[in-house]
Amino acid sequence: MKKQLIALLFAVLPVASFAAGGSGYPLEHFEPNVADQASLQDGLKTYMNYCMGCHATKFQRYERVADDLGVPHDLFNENIIFNGAKIGSLMENSMRAEESKRWFGATPPDLTLVARVRGADWLYTYLRTFYVDPKRPWGVNNKVFPDVGMPHVLAELQGLQVDNCAGQDASERDTLTGEKLCGFELVKTGSMNPAEYDQAVYNLVNFLVYSAEPMQLERERIGYWVLLFLLVLLIPAYLLKKEYWKDVH
Repeated sequence: MKKQLIALLFAVLPVASFAAGGSGYPLEHFEPNVADQASLQDGLKTYMNYCMGCHATKFQRYERVADDLGVPHDLFNENIIFNGAKIGSLMENSMRAEESKRWFGATPPDLTLVARVRGADWLYTYLRTFYVDPKRPWGVNNKVFPDVGMPHVLAELQGLQVDNCAGQDASERDTLTGEKLCGFELVKTGSMNPAEYDQAVYNLVNFLVYSAEPMQLERERIGYWVLLFLLVLLIPAYLLKKEYWKDVH
C-alpha cells in the first residue's frame, strides 16, 4: 500500500509543476461529456497526433482506451499506436527526460491526471489562448499560463492570433450586446476555422477528462444499481421493523 501511495505522489508531482503557472485570466466554462464516444475518439486522434510526442499518459493502457472508446483492436493498432507498442502496453512515449528538459526548459509532464489537477475549464481556455509574442523562444505566449515553455502545437489547426486587449480587462463585456470588448484577432489561418478549432479543443479536453477518471461512467452505472438494490431492500427492512415492534407497545 505504501508503494502505491508513493507512486501516486510521483505521478501527481509532474502535473502539479505544469499547473503551477497562472494569471487570473477568466476561464471559459467547459462541460465534459465522457459518454460521447465520437468526441472521445476525435480527442484521442488529436492527442496522439499533436500531444503524445512530448506528453505521455502512462497511467492508462491502450487496450482500456480502445475498449472504452469502442475502437476495434485491429483499427486501434493500425491508426493509433505508432511506436510499435503492444495493445496491452501503457501509453508511454519515447522522449527522453534529459533531452526534453534541454529543449523546453522543463520535462513535459504526464497528462493522465491533468484534468483532475488543473480542471477542464483551465485546459480548455489554455489551449485556446496562445497568441503571438516575438519575445518568447517559440514566438508565442499564453494568457492562462504566461511565459509557458510549451510551443503552440495546435497552431497548424488554429493558425496564429494576436492579443489586442493591450492591458485591458479581458472579462469586460459590452453592456448591451454582452460581447467581449477585447480579445484575439486571427492573423494567420490554420486548417480549421474558429468553430472547428473550438470543437477540436473540446474533444481533446473531453478525452483528457476521460483519461483522468476512466471509471466514471461505470461508477455511475453501478451507482444506479446500488440505489435500486437499497430501494428494494427498504421493503423487507420496513416489514421486519413492523414485525419486530408490533408487540412492544
